[in-house]
Amino acid sequence: MTKKDLTIGLVVPFATDRVPEEGPMMYPGVRFIPKGVGVRALTPEGYDAAWNGILPAAIELSKQGVDAIMVIGTSLTFYRGYDAHQKLLQQLRDATGLPISTMSEAVVDGLRSVGAKRIAVATAYANEVNNRLADFLRKSGFEVLALEGFGLTEFGGPGSKSETDIIDLSSKAIAAAGGADALLISCGGLLTLGVAEPIEQRHGIPVVTSTQSSFWSAMRLAGDSGHVAGRGQMLEKSAPAHA
Repeated sequence: MTKKDLTIGLVVPFATDRVPEEGPMMYPGVRFIPKGVGVRALTPEGYDAAWNGILPAAIELSKQGVDAIMVIGTSLTFYRGYDAHQKLLQQLRDATGLPISTMSEAVVDGLRSVGAKRIAVATAYANEVNNRLADFLRKSGFEVLALEGFGLTEFGGPGSKSETDIIDLSSKAIAAAGGADALLISCGGLLTLGVAEPIEQRHGIPVVTSTQSSFWSAMRLAGDSGHVAGRGQMLEKSAPAHA
C-alpha cells in the first residue's frame, strides 16, 4: 500500500470539519477525513463538550472506509488525567475496531521513539492545563525537568505564535531543565513543522511536537513508516517505507 492509497480519519478540535494544515504538508497525497468536536477554550470547561463528542465522532469516521483514526488535541485528551485517557483509548478501540490513537498517546510514542526519559516541555497552555500535562507525562514514565507555557486560554490563540516565538520558549524550557534528553512541544494549535530541526541543531537534543507526532503516529497505525526528511529526528529516523 502506498501513501496515496491511505485514508486517515481525524477527530479534530475545531467546530468545523477541517484538516490541520501541517498534516497534508507532511504527507501529501494521503486522504484525510476530519470530524470536528468543537473545543471552546484551552481550559477544562472548554474541553468538556468536545470530550463527549470524541467517541461519536470516531464511530462516524469508522464507517467511512478509513484505515486508521487519530484524535487530534493534546490537552483535549490528557486534561481528565492519565486513567481517563487510557479508558478513552480502550473505548475508542472497542467501538471502532480500527487502529486508533490520540495526540496525547502520540507524543508519548514520539518521546519513546527518540529514547527520551528526562524532558523539557514547552506548551501553549496556562498553569492549570500545564499542571495536568506534567502529571500525565510523569504517569507515562517521563521525568519533567522544566515546563514553560505561553499562558494561552483562547482556543485560536496558539496559531498566532510564530516559529521564532516557539523556538524562544523552547530554548527557555531547555535552559531551565539543565540536562534534558528531549524537548516536547505540546499543543496541536502551535505551528511546529519548521521548528524541530533548528532547535535540535541549537541544543543537540531531539524535539517531539504534538502535531508532527499525531500525523506520524496515524501513518504508522495505517501501516506506513511515517518517515519525513528534514523535519527533525523523530520523523527522520523512521525508516522510509519500502526501504
